[in-house]
Amino acid sequence: MTGNTEEGPADVVGMWVTADGHIRQELRADGRYDEARGDRRSAYTGRYTVSGSHIDYVDDSGFHATGDIRDGVLHHEHLVLHREEKQA
Repeated sequence: MTGNTEEGPADVVGMWVTADGHIRQELRADGRYDEARGDRRSAYTGRYTVSGSHIDYVDDSGFHATGDIRDGVLHHEHLVLHREEKQA
């Protein structure tokens, strides 16, 4: 799932959400992702790899995208997502 660099891979596993909650992207430990948009569950699914703080996505349809973790925030193409806090 991860491509280690000298810095090591970023910890990306978990749910990432836009500020308005419209887009929810789950990055799973098995290297798969599932992105919901509004009421549309699994709008996009595919696999991802991590190199340092950089993420490469390949959608199941073959579409490629990238993202970067900066200061704990996921910048995925034009989106800004924050890690969702786990409920106790």
